[in-house]
Amino acid sequence: MIGEAERIRHFLEPSRSHAIRDPVWHHIWVPEPLMPLLSTSSFLKLQGIQQLGPSSLVYPGATHTRYNHSLGVFHVAKRFLERLLGDPIGQETITFPGAAAFLCAALVHDLGHFPYTHSLKELPLKDHEILTAELVVRQPLAGLIDAAGIDPVAVATIVDTHQACSDAELAFYRSVLSGVLDPDKLDYLNRDAYFCGVPYGIQDLDFILSRIFIHQGARIGIDASGVSAIEHVLFSKYLMYKAVYWHKTVRTATAMIKRAIWISLEQGVLSPEQLYNLDDARFVQLASTLTPSMPALGLVDLVQKKAFHEIVCEIPFQENPALLGRLTNLALRNNLESLLAQALSATRNPVLESWQVVIDVPEAVSFEVNMPVFLNGTTVNYLESGTVFTAGVVQDFTASLRLIRVLVPRGTAALSTGELAMVREMILSQAID
Repeated sequence: MIGEAERIRHFLEPSRSHAIRDPVWHHIWVPEPLMPLLSTSSFLKLQGIQQLGPSSLVYPGATHTRYNHSLGVFHVAKRFLERLLGDPIGQETITFPGAAAFLCAALVHDLGHFPYTHSLKELPLKDHEILTAELVVRQPLAGLIDAAGIDPVAVATIVDTHQACSDAELAFYRSVLSGVLDPDKLDYLNRDAYFCGVPYGIQDLDFILSRIFIHQGARIGIDASGVSAIEHVLFSKYLMYKAVYWHKTVRTATAMIKRAIWISLEQGVLSPEQLYNLDDARFVQLASTLTPSMPALGLVDLVQKKAFHEIVCEIPFQENPALLGRLTNLALRNNLESLLAQALSATRNPVLESWQVVIDVPEAVSFEVNMPVFLNGTTVNYLESGTVFTAGVVQDFTASLRLIRVLVPRGTAALSTGELAMVREMILSQAID
């Protein structure tokens, strides 16, 4: 398919592209046919969604947006594609329609993202990948994508992994866009580290690209000398979660916002549709408007004012994994939060409202390791390549990061030893069916 490769390179030619300056990747060359997408309301909305949500309250430099990130993912995806076009299997299997759909999918993959990043994760809302897929097959995006010579349905299929996919090439691009070493992760680790002013997330993209290959036409593989790149990604992701993504203040802010929205959805004050397609500012404005009728939404305003709740109890994941599993049930957690508020109110004045006690339960985090490694003339799974990051070590990463925390409003009178024991007992009792 040499003709196909030449057609793709012609599409990506800098002389036919628009250069966008970026502090992480410097020049990002966007082909002219894709430029109109950047001026749509759906894409411009991403300028108002901070990549790391409330993390900027701890790391003031972390005001970069989903807009920046989307351009970065496109850039890394373009670098991946240029590398794979030099792979013998890539030359035989990569087509222009598929490659163009992949690049477009990388550019638009976050269009359906919620405000405040992952504060709305776990709530009864559509996944942002589904919302993205719905946007790209509707006008005006569908028309602009089609005008660029790209099939909007193919783009939606790559982005939304909830959809069935019978096309082998599109399934391959799915695995490239979301995998062990994917453009999304390689951009956000580098970008987040840069804007937070920490060194933990920096990845060597040039080295990674020099070591990857197409494994049997189905997914990306890496040669033995590139195993260190996977190890670096795994440890970088762990450190970024520990220091940035799950910093205790960021977790507190996230839990407060999540509690406010959960109660509002359950009581019908908010509908899921009201939360879709909002940026951060419009989300805060909506919460403020509805606070008089739903006091729990005042938690959002407290986060804006950095009046964070205080941590009164921490329980490590390792201590009771069954407990954490049960508390991921939001209805059960909401009931327990209300019971805790009631129990604590028996000994203090003013009393705590049911919505003022918050339990933070970090969601599961994935450390992907399923990647083929070319070793000693044969292909093995990454975990069989001699890496120190065994399945047990990777599992310990998640376990060491996850803490169950009980939060109460700032200024609440210090809990007595008896109250702290009661809180802990009430939490641990949830592990018993």
